[in-house]
Amino acid sequence: MRERMLPWLVADWGNPSSRHSFGVKARTAIDHSREQVAHALGAKAERVVFTSGGTEANNLAVLGSARARRQHGVHILVGPAEHPSVRDPALALIDEGFDVEVGQLGSDGAFDIDAFLASVREDTVLVSLMLASNEHGSIYPVARVAAGVRRIAPHAHIHTDAVQALGKLEVDIVELGVDSVSISAHKVHGPKGTGALVLASELPIRPLVFGGGQEGAVRSGTENVAGIAGFGEAVQLADEALVTTRAHLSSLKQRLADGLAEIDGMRVLTPGGSKETLGSIAAVLVGGPPAEVYLHHLEERGILVSVGSACQAHKNEASPALLALGLSAEEARQVLRFSFSRESQVSEVDAALEVLQALAGELSTL
Repeated sequence: MRERMLPWLVADWGNPSSRHSFGVKARTAIDHSREQVAHALGAKAERVVFTSGGTEANNLAVLGSARARRQHGVHILVGPAEHPSVRDPALALIDEGFDVEVGQLGSDGAFDIDAFLASVREDTVLVSLMLASNEHGSIYPVARVAAGVRRIAPHAHIHTDAVQALGKLEVDIVELGVDSVSISAHKVHGPKGTGALVLASELPIRPLVFGGGQEGAVRSGTENVAGIAGFGEAVQLADEALVTTRAHLSSLKQRLADGLAEIDGMRVLTPGGSKETLGSIAAVLVGGPPAEVYLHHLEERGILVSVGSACQAHKNEASPALLALGLSAEEARQVLRFSFSRESQVSEVDAALEVLQALAGELSTL
């Protein structure tokens, strides 16, 4: 991947919108990456809109599609555990007169598809439901929800945030039955600051950024050629390794869960009792002191973990996604997030378990 990116950081400096040979070469590189991304998601290359990351892609999907469908209605429905880059722009549309509704999980953290679809109205213009949670790994029935929405709200744009799912689940825009999918490079070992909104067809999306209309007149701005080149390569590699990656991640997560079962007061959260979760994410309820205390002690011993979502960590508040599971505010602050990739090793899981066992005793009196 680095080899694909390096030329665009050094000698091949052309603007992809320029007509000279350097610009044409840069445009060709972008088009190649566009094909790679489209192939992995079962989409058409011309429907891939490159962005600065998953956050921009989600904002574009939410704000752009809702505003483009204003004449058909004002109702918006978003999932119960959405990433802030979906939930917050949706809520911001209230100031523009939209009626925004956030779905609810059951008391045990389970997703009730019938209850969610019961909230869809004929004047619903946007439904957004993530494919997999970035905080606890729950996998949501997006294809079934999309089919249900189509029967009730003919003008609704259906979006799914697949940032966490890419490279860990099959993400096919046709099989999912959605209108748009957001993805991000850094979740598949690609460069940070690059993402895409992938569209199923030529749909009305109002731009957020105006200018030269470089990305299909949906997103303006000179493209990040190096980032996009790396993105395309990362997506292709992740797609080719999908089957082995899923098995590897599941085994790592199970090993962690089995080890935690031997430590008093610690467990991997399984919302709704479901085992249908991503192998790449384990939300661990540690009990005792806040999870951030464990985070710093783990880091001192070479184990790097997160507290909830990285995008939520700077906010001094309990995660809405964790609260949606039925956790109290105190419990939500006792959740550590362990993340695995295809490069993670069994020895790393064992090392983390050994440290957690020791910390459970050291921190039990706090």
